[in-house]
Amino acid sequence: MKIGKPSLSFWQIFNMNVGFLGIQYSFGLQQTAVNPLFLYLGASEEMLPILNLAGPVTGFVVQPIIGAISDKTWSPKWGRRKPYFLIGAIIGSLCLFAFPHSPLLWFAVGLLWILDVGNNMAMEPYRAFIGDKLPDTQLSLGYQMQSLFVGAGILLAMGSIVLFQKFFGAETVEGGNVVPTWMYYSFYLGCVLSITTVLWSVFKTPEIPPSEDEMVEINKIKALSIGQRMVKPFTEIGAAIKDMPIFMWKLGAVYLFQWYALFVYWQYITPLFMKTMGYGISEAASQSAQMSLTYNIVTMVVALALVPLTLKYGGKKIYALSLVGTGVALFAIPFIDDPVLVLAPMVLFGIGWAAMMGIPYTMVSKVVPQERRGVYMGILNMMIVIPMGIETLTFGPIYKYLLGGSAINAILFAGGFFIISAILAMRLNVQKNQE
Repeated sequence: MKIGKPSLSFWQIFNMNVGFLGIQYSFGLQQTAVNPLFLYLGASEEMLPILNLAGPVTGFVVQPIIGAISDKTWSPKWGRRKPYFLIGAIIGSLCLFAFPHSPLLWFAVGLLWILDVGNNMAMEPYRAFIGDKLPDTQLSLGYQMQSLFVGAGILLAMGSIVLFQKFFGAETVEGGNVVPTWMYYSFYLGCVLSITTVLWSVFKTPEIPPSEDEMVEINKIKALSIGQRMVKPFTEIGAAIKDMPIFMWKLGAVYLFQWYALFVYWQYITPLFMKTMGYGISEAASQSAQMSLTYNIVTMVVALALVPLTLKYGGKKIYALSLVGTGVALFAIPFIDDPVLVLAPMVLFGIGWAAMMGIPYTMVSKVVPQERRGVYMGILNMMIVIPMGIETLTFGPIYKYLLGGSAINAILFAGGFFIISAILAMRLNVQKNQE
């Protein structure tokens, strides 16, 4: 049963999304600083995919479970979703502080697993939070505002890397396997942002209380034994997958190629610049940070501009076109050896990133039932982490044996996958009665 929701002002929607800034800052460090840190601590390039296995595994396990649990949670003081992304932010903040102090590679890998648990615990309820609060007419604005904060958070992470490298120097001290000073301060800033931005949203945005029917279900869960309550989220996930709209199955096919390609890009853009521009690890990491800075600036600029475009032309067309543009960007990057000109393709990448972070969530939020929004947002994340998991297990051998150990070929490979995802995106149709 749908419940009418009041429209919110621009600034109310802004405030409820501020916490995404800290979550995405952490994600930005994972894109650009964590893999160089692994390299500093002695990892080889072909080890990078398997070392990043934490993201897919924790996302696959944590997000749907947290989604199912938060659907059946209510606290008059803290709400339904907010307790989970607050706890996740605390975990993430502690891990970000500890990261640059890692004495060994496997210590850093272990921290990445814990960090990903925290980030996933925070991110999934945030996706459902938007759908809970906003009427259908404002869903596009809500999720594109989230897309804006995705760009802002990652932009700030990349900017901190560039700034602290300039201030403290880019290279590590002699002796090897020593984390450079600039990394400490980038992670420390993330530690502060992770908790403070989430607290802003927690205190600025009240949640809508459950309906009478929802409270009946919540009270039924509370009456179960501990064992039954532990099993319940898994039965909820299984039932939701069984009843999942056809639209989400089609989106899963798009995500298979889209997210596989994105993970390849994030892992191999730094090694690419070590090859095409002859950079050391820190210089290459700085160049990849500038790439991320550029595309996230574009994401911030165009995120809200996509709202009227999707309303006029439809989310499917804008989404598919953005994926084509991202593929074209990746085809161009390996053939540009100028550190300034290579930033130009990031305009297309930034438009694509803005669309990827907003449009699919708007579409899904329109086709899933209110009472299962949390678990379906978790399942949507499973569709993200499954291709990432496949990539971590398969791309190492592909990189070594099929692509000749070439980071150039890896980025071109990712570009091809984006084109395939764009073709599949043209099959995404939201039913008229759901729009």
